[in-house]
Amino acid sequence: MKKIITRLFVFAFLLVPAIAFAQLNADQVYMFCYFKGNGDGLHLAYSNDGYSWKALFNDSILLKPTVSKDKLMRDPCIIRGGDKMYHLVWTVSWNDRGIGYASSRDLIHWSEQKFIPVMMHEDSAKNSWAPELTYDARKKRYMIYWATTISGRFPQKDTSAEGSRNNHRIYYVTTKNFKKYSKTKLLYEPGFSVIDATIQKDKDKYVMFLKNETRAPVEKNLRVAFAKKLTGPYSNPGSPITGNYWAEGPTAIKIDNAWIVYFDKYRDHQYGAVTSTDLIHWTDISDKIHFPKGVRHGTIFTISKEEFEKLLAQSKM
Repeated sequence: MKKIITRLFVFAFLLVPAIAFAQLNADQVYMFCYFKGNGDGLHLAYSNDGYSWKALFNDSILLKPTVSKDKLMRDPCIIRGGDKMYHLVWTVSWNDRGIGYASSRDLIHWSEQKFIPVMMHEDSAKNSWAPELTYDARKKRYMIYWATTISGRFPQKDTSAEGSRNNHRIYYVTTKNFKKYSKTKLLYEPGFSVIDATIQKDKDKYVMFLKNETRAPVEKNLRVAFAKKLTGPYSNPGSPITGNYWAEGPTAIKIDNAWIVYFDKYRDHQYGAVTSTDLIHWTDISDKIHFPKGVRHGTIFTISKEEFEKLLAQSKM
């Protein structure tokens, strides 16, 4: 009888979906920052398993954008820095040559917003889209990177109406204090219009998730590239990891031994996700994730359980 019970238990265990075991460290909580509409401001959501997400503060705006003439906040990215502060960057406009920046200790009270003029030195630069932050612990500095079109800078393969206007590449600056910045440099040139890069460290390498922005012939998919150093050089991108839909705004995290890449299915007005254990073979799990309605291009990060309890208490007030 004991053998039968044991076998039944093992069988039942094997049948439980993998989602049940995609649990985070008990001392941490997943957080997701995002915007809604055309760029209304900063919103926050949380999750205990990386699949089911709930909005905080009744999905209200926690930080309204004030910089740039357009005063938008699109594509927000938050990371915890080496100083234990939360650092936020975002897209301030569809056609400005700088990005927004603010910092916080608790994700509620934010510093004065600043405009970082990352592409002001390029007179023919058209925009500065989807900035992201990665902290280099070894060099104790931050890398800020984003997508920009500079008229006539690269060969144009996309001949569609959209392509004739935009031909993006990924650029970057580094900083140790968000006061002084390095000169802007080219980070990634894959031979096609590329936007929405996000970088994660994986053991001894860096992984860049990116969007092939080509419209004709249509791509609009996510891909992966690798490098030994944060600042590159990065490899040629692999095959698409997303399906027959238009995807943008990837953000990634590793849960146990599996990577999950979340993204905005912006034409379908919903969020999607794919997962992989080797960064080569990908499975679509869009039907297993649930986000608040209207979520747009956001980023994932983690906070401590203690920090989350304080945030949740404030959210209920």
